[in-house]
Amino acid sequence: MTVKNSNIAAIDIGTTKIVTVVGEVNERGRLNVKGMSRALSKGVDKGVVVNVQEVIDSIKTTVSELEDQVGDKITDVYVGIAGQHIKSIQTRGYVTIDREDDEITQDDIDRLVSDMYKIHLDPGEKIIHVLPQVYSVDNETSVKNPVGMSGKRLGANFHIVVGKQSSVRNINRCVERVGLDVNELILEPLASSRAILTDDEMEAGVALVDIGGGTTDIAVFYDGIIRHTAVVPFGGDIITKDIKEGCQILLRQAQQLKHEYGSALPQKSKENTVVEIEGIRGRDKKGIYVNTLASIIQARMEEILDAVYFELQNSGYLNKLGAGVVITGGGAMLKNLTQMVRHYIGLDVRIGMPNEFLAADSLEEVNQPMFATSVGLLLKGYDIKQRNAVDEDINDQNEEILTEDELETETVSVDEENQPKKKVKKFFGSIRDVFGGLFDEQDTKFE
Repeated sequence: MTVKNSNIAAIDIGTTKIVTVVGEVNERGRLNVKGMSRALSKGVDKGVVVNVQEVIDSIKTTVSELEDQVGDKITDVYVGIAGQHIKSIQTRGYVTIDREDDEITQDDIDRLVSDMYKIHLDPGEKIIHVLPQVYSVDNETSVKNPVGMSGKRLGANFHIVVGKQSSVRNINRCVERVGLDVNELILEPLASSRAILTDDEMEAGVALVDIGGGTTDIAVFYDGIIRHTAVVPFGGDIITKDIKEGCQILLRQAQQLKHEYGSALPQKSKENTVVEIEGIRGRDKKGIYVNTLASIIQARMEEILDAVYFELQNSGYLNKLGAGVVITGGGAMLKNLTQMVRHYIGLDVRIGMPNEFLAADSLEEVNQPMFATSVGLLLKGYDIKQRNAVDEDINDQNEEILTEDELETETVSVDEENQPKKKVKKFFGSIRDVFGGLFDEQDTKFE
């Protein structure tokens, strides 16, 4: 069996986990996640593949489990990409409309976008996304959709996402060696945004902060347009390692402490609360103050928020974020994090759950911040399939028009080619049909 055309599959290759999901969007535009499988991520550091074989093994495990869950074979997937190698470029481009009919079409926009893939990049870099922000037509600026307008010069501001070609190839290689086709690589903060943010938030101005295991992804929207993207090269994992070093315990114990007792801010009510950790190989238990744990977490979270604040300032939209900050990802579950972000950045904050577009019968387990990227990849994949379907319909219609024109074209036989007078007769006959009364019947002398 193969995955149905309505089904979409996606893989989130993260630093701490690899998640494979399958779902479909119903007639009401809601996503029904039918199945999900996750495995411990090995071979990924700060969002970048550093051991191809280990990543292949993890992907293979999740794909096999998921195929058993849904009863279908997965053949192609949408894949998330992040990592400290990601950067963004703001640029502008133009194309000239040189037709007599100066109406702007989707083909003109596609031509303008294609030109952006030709911009100069540093050696070893590759364009991942070309995202139009706002268009201009002749002297008219701030145009959101120029299709149908008349003009001779079409321009646009672009947000271009760039990554290392080697990192892109490694991700593709890992997925393809499992026997899957990569439909498209999607920047993870864009995927998370699709699952978490509302149209109202993106219009008012909002910053999505996705705190993952190895990276913290940022996407800034204003007036419904993507304005800035960035990837900070540290996330929840570095907090866990700080706890391990600061408390001199095992990494798994540090992870458990962070999840069960961790807080972004020390609390006076728990300043004397002690948590006991099992000793190694029969050694005595170790007591750790909860507020000491919170102080370690706070110090590292302040460093992460420093980087986030810098990116928001760098975007130029820090003072335009009417909807504030939305935090998602596994790190969003840290206690008192919203209070810390609100105090540190000075903006309203909410935790982003990927339930905005989920169907009622969707897999309940995915409705957690840590799966925002996975859900978003499915939604973005659906958007891409819809766009491609529209393009195919337009191409099919154009082919039908061409076919009809070809059928109506009068065929000239070999004999007719040897009869110039008949060819001249047809030529003037066609002119007469077009211009009507400009030619009268005395023109028939060519007969």
